Amino acid sequence: MTNLDTSDTTEESGPDGYAAARLLLLQEKERPGPPRRAALARLTDDWLAGLFAAAAPPRGTALVAVGGYGRAELSPRSDLDLLLLHDGTADKAAVAALADRIWYPVWDLGLALDHSVRTPAEARATAGEDLKAHLGLLDARTVAGDAGLVAALRTTVLADWRNQAARRLPELDALCRERAERVGELQYLLEPDLKEARGGLRDAQVLRAVAASWVADAPREGLDTARRRLLDARDALHLATGRATDRLALQEQDAVAARLGLLDADTLLREVYEAARTISYATDVTWREVNRVLKARSARPRLRSLLGRGGGAKAPVERTPLAEGVVEMDGEAVLALSARPERDPVLPLRAAAAAAQSALPISLHAVRRLAAAARPLPVPWPAEAREELVTLLGAGEATVPVWEALEAEGLITQLLPDWERVRCRPQRNPVHTWTVDRHLVETAVRASSLTRRVGRPDLLLVAALLHDIGKGWPGDHSVAGETIARDLAARIGFDRTDTAVIATAVRHHLLLVETATRRDLDDPATVQSVATAVGTLGTLELLHALTEADALATGPAAWSSWRASLVADLVKRVAGVLAGAPLPDPEAAAPSAEQERLAIEALRTGEPVLALRTEPVVAEPEGPEPVGVELLIALPDQPGVLPAVAGVLALHRLTVRAADLRAVELPTGLGSGSVLVLDWRVAAEYGSLPEAARLRADLVRALDGSLDIPARLAEREAAYPRRRGLAAPPPRVTVAAADSRLATVIEVRAQDAPGLLHRIGRALEGATVRVRSAHVSTLGANAVDTLYVTRPDGSLLPDEEAIDLARALEEALR
Repeated sequence: MTNLDTSDTTEESGPDGYAAARLLLLQEKERPGPPRRAALARLTDDWLAGLFAAAAPPRGTALVAVGGYGRAELSPRSDLDLLLLHDGTADKAAVAALADRIWYPVWDLGLALDHSVRTPAEARATAGEDLKAHLGLLDARTVAGDAGLVAALRTTVLADWRNQAARRLPELDALCRERAERVGELQYLLEPDLKEARGGLRDAQVLRAVAASWVADAPREGLDTARRRLLDARDALHLATGRATDRLALQEQDAVAARLGLLDADTLLREVYEAARTISYATDVTWREVNRVLKARSARPRLRSLLGRGGGAKAPVERTPLAEGVVEMDGEAVLALSARPERDPVLPLRAAAAAAQSALPISLHAVRRLAAAARPLPVPWPAEAREELVTLLGAGEATVPVWEALEAEGLITQLLPDWERVRCRPQRNPVHTWTVDRHLVETAVRASSLTRRVGRPDLLLVAALLHDIGKGWPGDHSVAGETIARDLAARIGFDRTDTAVIATAVRHHLLLVETATRRDLDDPATVQSVATAVGTLGTLELLHALTEADALATGPAAWSSWRASLVADLVKRVAGVLAGAPLPDPEAAAPSAEQERLAIEALRTGEPVLALRTEPVVAEPEGPEPVGVELLIALPDQPGVLPAVAGVLALHRLTVRAADLRAVELPTGLGSGSVLVLDWRVAAEYGSLPEAARLRADLVRALDGSLDIPARLAEREAAYPRRRGLAAPPPRVTVAAADSRLATVIEVRAQDAPGLLHRIGRALEGATVRVRSAHVSTLGANAVDTLYVTRPDGSLLPDEEAIDLARALEEALR
């Protein structure tokens, strides 16, 4: 908050007196929320009225509060929206002097001021041209002066608003849609704008403006509470930051939660998300009704001309059957006149499925009637209920608004009681676009487009809906989710076999992508462990589709052609094992012809030899994307190879995705020798790939010590962008239980940064180990690098030695 002057003064109307009183009011802990906002508005009214009176105002003038100040909803750092209204009879110089006597004291206190000086005619003309100005005038309130002048303006402005509704409301709708597209949806943002985001305070005010047009009214249940919660959160945000901000940044959330008396930042976000959902749902319903009414109004003149001006006949109401007890009317799915929800417990799911399949919104009145009257489903559900749920989930994008309508009236938690724990639960990872519950619905939406790939689409859709249901419970959410999914699948009516498949899919929904990106797929133990966990080809098929749907629903950073190709390779290998095919022995695999050629050249010259080969391009919805680039390097075996290569690649802005290192013994005409062959998969961060000759030249310099890679990378890392206000958690290095007979598996989890693999390689140089392969997985700001290491003789590290290595590596990375 601005450091306001609190010097001793007894004159309440002076700036010092107002500043002191304002400061005392904002420091009171006993009067938060609406009482404090109203008291702040009254205090400001009294001060401004005093300034107005002291300026000896001419007749026919008034000081008017508009916008949020007009509604007496002043937050600690809110702008003062003021209009100096005059009837045009006073001298212009006198009106200007009056304005100066009011505006300058406000500015002197450091308060933000949005001000204007107008006659009623000018104010009305401005409102006609500027939609935002018109909205502000709908809340005009007299602070001082000629109240009759203000009342006349309010009456005129409100009449204009109602008379021009057919033009202004579509304009307002378009403005709201543009803002939502630009700012995002409050109910899903990790750092939401409490005012401008969709479902925020701006939309709450829009609903009041729509109601004032008399065209449609918003559903009022919970709306005032939601609006008050957002205002309270903004008050606490202003007090915590001392700034006029509406953005609830991550680093401020704990302080804001404490000021509101909430447990933690997650509790704060859940309350904010709940409020935003209430406002967003009311917004959807209201604009749907506005469009219906305006469409009906525009059709009436045409109807009268068809029926004759004297005809009193009304157009028949068209009802198109959608399902038993469900019809379409006026572009919505509504209950049929014969529907009896109190006798038909499946009706809520049948109505929702029919609406989604027809890509229609479900009527607010229908949902409320279903929530109030429908009897609970028996447990287990009848087959029809289970089929309707699957139909609803399989409708694609149209599922989302229908699901939100059911959730808004509490029907989802009636059907699936465990849903309450994930409802509005934030995911504190910028990779995730959605809250947990919306992510589950989005995964089902994505899975609906993959149902042709699996033999049991119903199991895929339900597993997609439940795969993260364990979030919010202690421990591993996959383990907790398996138990919950087993119970819910049985509740929904699946038999024991199908329930076990759904539970297995939930338990292992991360297995394929984590294994494919973090483990050596040439290691037989890797493939065998996945085959053992999956059990059957049918479950493997289901997991493959669920993995893709889950990643696509997470966000753009969670899936790529590279990850898709790795997962597909793993699935192919596991399918072979489940079909009874023997696993190849990686030790018996000979180097490829290209690897052997490069190795011979490296042995002959005694220097590194490089080759770059671009992988095939894979078509993506957003355009073609290369799976990656294969970089082959051969050089005489020597210390420091891994950190040198990794450092050079980092300097050239190449992202490492995987690295395979193997020593090749070559009998040649030059004699026998040991050559190290490195097979890397890399991708350019941006721009084109560097030339192989440049990479080779820098690698030679790195190996002979003339290129100071650590210093160069330190410069890059100092400028590497990090999320403002968030301290990176410390690195964690563990010995992974991978059951590999080829190598000991070390897993490094750390903040992603340029040259991370180089630092890991340098740390390993001091240990007597050989790196067999490295597998790099990056998701958002987090990197998981998996290293397959052995002793120099190729044997596995003993347990204690492996643990010591992990500790030493973790300490070095700190």
